[in-house]
Amino acid sequence: MAKRDYYEVLGVTKSATADEIKKAYRKKAIQHHPDKNPGDKEAEEKFKEAAEAYEVLSNPDKRARYDQFGHAGVEGAAGGAGGFGGFGAGGMSMDDIFSMFGDIFGGHSGFGGFSGGSGQARQRKYRGSDLRVKVKLTLKEISTGVEKKFKLKKYVQCSHCHGTGAEGNSGSETCPTCHGTGSVTRTQQSIFGMVQTQTVCPQCNGEGKIIKNKCKECGGEGIVYGEEVVTVKIPAGVAEGMQVTMNGKGNAGKHNGIAGDLLVLIEEEKHPELIRDESDLIYNLLLSVPTAALGGTVEIPTIDGKAKIKIEPGTQPGKVLRLRGKGLPNINSYGYSTGTGDLLVNVSIYIPETLTKEEKQALEKWQESENFKPNMTLKDKIFKKFRSLFD
Repeated sequence: MAKRDYYEVLGVTKSATADEIKKAYRKKAIQHHPDKNPGDKEAEEKFKEAAEAYEVLSNPDKRARYDQFGHAGVEGAAGGAGGFGGFGAGGMSMDDIFSMFGDIFGGHSGFGGFSGGSGQARQRKYRGSDLRVKVKLTLKEISTGVEKKFKLKKYVQCSHCHGTGAEGNSGSETCPTCHGTGSVTRTQQSIFGMVQTQTVCPQCNGEGKIIKNKCKECGGEGIVYGEEVVTVKIPAGVAEGMQVTMNGKGNAGKHNGIAGDLLVLIEEEKHPELIRDESDLIYNLLLSVPTAALGGTVEIPTIDGKAKIKIEPGTQPGKVLRLRGKGLPNINSYGYSTGTGDLLVNVSIYIPETLTKEEKQALEKWQESENFKPNMTLKDKIFKKFRSLFD
């Protein structure tokens, strides 16, 4: 009998993404799995057919050959001819197929109790809780990146039992209720007939084992409350509200389980003179009238200290001077630098509020000079800049 089109088998289009193909295969595999359809040969064949289609379409090279040449392009590449064990010939074992269901069944890698075809559910593994700390950084620290040390009060592995929870070498015993699977199956009558449900074993809490002689130090938990010094590397360019995650540096998990994470929340100390705008820094420079008119050199703050900049004669209020590369590193969502911002100097001019008699006479002397009368073309440019601030 001629093979069906693999896209048709999974119910997807030829433009389907890898994730769409994976989801479609999961749906078909769950629908036709032999454990759900005992003795149904047609379901068994559809299950194998879906697995064969997924094996080809999930592999970019095989998929490209199939798209170009059809089934002939992948002849012998798919393992659908040798019964269930035949899938291994194409690089996909039954363990690979069954393990795909792990995120659907809440951490159990199987259907009704199987895990990789072995007939047992995955035993429970405890995970420690996450810890959260805040760290305040200066702009200087943000510009270079910094290491911070934290002394954390948290749950750590019990040194007396090495995290097992058992006293001495007594170890643990297989749970008599679930026989080590970590789950129990109950059968009950419903309006749809007999229904089987799988739940966490109440005696061992899903671990599949029971500790008879509990550790005297931790009471059988495998963890105790202690402290640990953790060094966190914070990359350059972080910003207020960002979070740096240290995997496995949170609370230890019971019975040698998985440790939680340490979440470091970034807080930014306000700089007395510089204002941050993403990766750029802004400084508002207030010039005297003589300096703006005559030009000169002024000193401005930077992250590294001070810098001198040149003021051209006739500098107008609203002018922006740009010091390239004097801002902060810009990082993407993966923590990699994508360049450095600039230091923008916004120029304003200070007009004296009070004048002495001599100062007033000096200004009145020059009031009628053509050079002291506003340049109307320049006036339009200045007001356009101010209007743009409110657009």
